[in-house]
Amino acid sequence: MSKADLIFIDNIRDILENGVWDTDREVRPRWADGTPAHTVKKFGIVNRYDLREEFPVLTIRRTFYKSCVDELLWIWQKKSNNVKDLNSGIWNQWADENGSIGKAYGYQLGVKHIYKEGEFDQVDRVLFDLKNNPASRRIMTNIYTFADLHEMNLYPCAYSMTFNVSGNVLNGILNQRSCDMLTANNWNVAQYATLLVMMAQVSGLQAGELVHVIADAHIYDRHVDMVKDVISHEPLPAPTLEVDKSVTDFYDFKVDSFKLANYRYNNKKYTIPVAE
Repeated sequence: MSKADLIFIDNIRDILENGVWDTDREVRPRWADGTPAHTVKKFGIVNRYDLREEFPVLTIRRTFYKSCVDELLWIWQKKSNNVKDLNSGIWNQWADENGSIGKAYGYQLGVKHIYKEGEFDQVDRVLFDLKNNPASRRIMTNIYTFADLHEMNLYPCAYSMTFNVSGNVLNGILNQRSCDMLTANNWNVAQYATLLVMMAQVSGLQAGELVHVIADAHIYDRHVDMVKDVISHEPLPAPTLEVDKSVTDFYDFKVDSFKLANYRYNNKKYTIPVAE
């Protein structure tokens, strides 16, 4: 059975059984009808996924992997902040009339900075260091730029990625300030596991561990019954991630460069409300 399922089930049970509700506080998020969107949460969840063992995707609920990759490429390859460059509508509610989400996500990764080795944006700096200075302990990105927060339509949730090379293995830590466990948890895990695979392949390395650190892991009040149903399903074996091995340039990856072979999952459909 998929280890990602087991980790997710443990997280959800822990939050539901031992988490803290914020119903005694004023909260920012609202449901579409204007009702406050309260949550039950756990602080400081840390999960580890070894990509040498299996690809971390849920089987107890389908993760739409192609859409995950499309959003990943939108942020990390296109470095875009415009939903017109995205092939799904997942960001539409945060976009303005021109399609912009402000100075958020891909915009931050595309900002260039001056180093002694030359001018790089954050993604290209990572790629440079993995090839030229893999022993560095400074290979990381951070899109939580305080000076630009007031111009972001949504503050970054998954905001920092740290890369670390041990021997010939590339490991990574994803830092996330806030995680809607039902809507986004495995989506983010599958995305950043894929990113680690991409970075490793073009750098001549093997993808190792993805460590996912979540500061505020929460379940919304209107998601509780659904998430209980999700974790009641029997986990299935994890699929195998197949990657186009001919790709040697990070910017040559496409959505179709990736395939989840033998991905079997519980096909029950859920209509999940998203708080804003």
